[in-house]
Amino acid sequence: MRMSAVRVFKRVSVGGLILAATAVVGAGVASAHVTIQEDSVVAGEFAVVTIAVPHGCDGSSTTEVRIQIPETIPAVTPTINAGWDVEKVMEALAEPIQGEGGEITERVSEVVYTAKTPLPDGYRDAFALSLRVPDDASGLMFFPTVQLCEVGESDWIELPADGQDPFELEKPSPFVNVVASTDSADAATDGDTGTDGESADEATTDIVVDEVSGESTSDDDASNGLAIAALVVGLLGLGTGAVAIVRTRKS
Repeated sequence: MRMSAVRVFKRVSVGGLILAATAVVGAGVASAHVTIQEDSVVAGEFAVVTIAVPHGCDGSSTTEVRIQIPETIPAVTPTINAGWDVEKVMEALAEPIQGEGGEITERVSEVVYTAKTPLPDGYRDAFALSLRVPDDASGLMFFPTVQLCEVGESDWIELPADGQDPFELEKPSPFVNVVASTDSADAATDGDTGTDGESADEATTDIVVDEVSGESTSDDDASNGLAIAALVVGLLGLGTGAVAIVRTRKS
């Protein structure tokens, strides 16, 4: 049985949503749901998302797990699971897109795991998918999942409204939170410059103030002064030692 078409990528205003969802997970309520194990993935980077199935359908053993892939993700690499056969369901793209290996005309719309032996209720399994997160993705990314069993099925495909806690839904779609890449923040920091195009760090020079004269000197001048002072102290020490030796010989 194929699941009905569902729009699988949705941007949500999540100001307080993540905190609410996290609180519910902490309370253990989410353990009854089919969920994604990873808390977050990074926009523009490769990631693995793992859909965990913790139970059957009202006591019936699980025979198939169908995972819909967000429309913004063209390619997915499913992990082989020893107890399951796996299939990638392809669909044609409305418009070809350019990929690293050339033009892409179709995408993975679903990944289907079929049990070699039904997974009994009360036992869990997990299904890992490798994929590249879209550069412009943010907020919650959903992977609607249908769990077929020997008797009945569970459709984990419900999407929350803006600001709604996903776990308020009876059967929420598994989701992962997409966060911004740290590279973007680093690039913004690296772009800050000081005078004459120098970076902020390069434009800053530490100044040492001479406590006697009150005049400012550079680090090099201060270092030279310390070296000279050390040399004078050393010479004085040598002179004192020589005098002591002479006195000893006279006595």
